[in-house]
Amino acid sequence: MEYVYAAMLLHSAEKEIDENGVSAVLTAAGVDADSARVKALVASLGSVDIGEAMATAIAAPVATGAAPAAAAGGASEAPAEAVAEEEPEEDDGGFEGLGSLFG
Repeated sequence: MEYVYAAMLLHSAEKEIDENGVSAVLTAAGVDADSARVKALVASLGSVDIGEAMATAIAAPVATGAAPAAAAGGASEAPAEAVAEEEPEEDDGGFEGLGSLFG
């Protein structure tokens, strides 16, 4: 996670996310940076718009559970058609391959 945090910090500071920058942030944080993981992170993020990805992640709806309210003695039950929740569409947002960074 430290590697991704380093990239997010560089993005927040409006600095270029490159191998030297990520390594410098990790070193400053006391992390012994693995150059292969740094290189893989920078390559993975090359085609990702981090600002857009963060905005999408923040705006993503969070599913709320209706079952606990009904089990607690809700006064009325909605028809099954009205309660049906939509399944979110699979959208990896350009983050495919990032799983290998987390060891």
